[in-house]
Amino acid sequence: MSGRRQHPSEATSRAVERSAGELSTLASQRMEEHLRWYRDLSAEERSQVGLVAQAGISQFIAWFHQEERHPPSAISIFANAPQELTRSVSLRQTLDLVRTVVDVVESRVEGLAAPGDEQLLRESVLRFSREIAFAAAEVYAGAAEARGAWDARLEALVVDAVLRGEADDSMQSRASALGWGDLADVTFVVGSTPAASGGPVPAVDDLRRAVRQHGVEALAIVQRTRLIAIIGGTRDASRVVEAVADCFGPGPIVLGPTVPHLFAAGRSARAALSGIAAAAAWPDAPRVLESDVLLPERALAGDPPARRILVDRIHRPLAGASHAPLLQTATAYLESGGSLEATARVLFVHPNTVRYRLGRISEVTGYDLTTPREAWAVRIALALGRLAAAPTPTAASPADGTAPAGAGGSATLPRTPRLRPRTTDRPPLEETSKVSSTTS
Repeated sequence: MSGRRQHPSEATSRAVERSAGELSTLASQRMEEHLRWYRDLSAEERSQVGLVAQAGISQFIAWFHQEERHPPSAISIFANAPQELTRSVSLRQTLDLVRTVVDVVESRVEGLAAPGDEQLLRESVLRFSREIAFAAAEVYAGAAEARGAWDARLEALVVDAVLRGEADDSMQSRASALGWGDLADVTFVVGSTPAASGGPVPAVDDLRRAVRQHGVEALAIVQRTRLIAIIGGTRDASRVVEAVADCFGPGPIVLGPTVPHLFAAGRSARAALSGIAAAAAWPDAPRVLESDVLLPERALAGDPPARRILVDRIHRPLAGASHAPLLQTATAYLESGGSLEATARVLFVHPNTVRYRLGRISEVTGYDLTTPREAWAVRIALALGRLAAAPTPTAASPADGTAPAGAGGSATLPRTPRLRPRTTDRPPLEETSKVSSTTS
């Protein structure tokens, strides 16, 4: 360890103080010559960087003149334009700026320092540059934390708006601030939250970082026990989700349909949430699956869009006049337990005809009846279609003996008809008995 640091001579202090303008000019010239990113900045941004460099040199001169009694203040250097600097210049570029200023001052040590003060001036420059480098890192870290907290709030508001289906102007402005204003091919993903020791924040950060490694963007939040993500920029979202499935907790991960942009993501969100709620009905479901695969379970759980999709995809095409034999074949095949021969006997056709019609059913609906799960989906769709096509029961008319409910009253019970006496030519029971006895 060295002893007490020597103080610079008065001649060295005056020479360093007089060289402020010269050092600032040399620093600007050195940045123009050696830093490409500085040349690519706009005139306003370059002036901001120049002000920061000039403030750094002035701070060093004042600190050196005070015989280094107080640590250098980074606030006075970055106070002119801290936000503008962090937006236009990265931390790495700021360190390049500090390094350039140090090189300029070191190159002028021989001309500034009085005899015997050369080493002292070099050490002072190195100590000052170290302190300023750490201070710059602190400034950027604070700005990054503030920006990250603000982005997290915006992200949560955007995802919440998607969940509620509120694609309004406020959501558009927030999405644009996050860089999602023009992002296409958006998919809503939902799964369970992993058991992370640090709470929901690590889970969201890990998912976002893993997704970005595949070249796509993600908005993610934790909502109670669910980890929700909106993936944008890819039409093959299932491939990305399968690659980052470890970021989710145990259980199924359901993807909604891919929509053109973020403002249509409400439809994808509703399908994915409906799928995750109904996934328990399929014990052998794969880890990652699309919401359309769960249409039968969603329909049984009472999801109206799932019921409508099944009817539109399966029952409605088969119920057309041109496809009547296909509907009959599908019904008979399902009722016969998937037997070609039994279906052929019921329809009085050859088994090859049944086989041909099954192929046509697959072409028309996209569902293969020879696959047990798809056959089950077709069975549910046909049942839903029949229920939708069944006539709605109407109130009985007065001719049936009932009176419809009035405007403010209640319906009356059916009136019990009174029995009328029978009119017949046959004698009464007693007379019939007398006649029988006389004859005998």
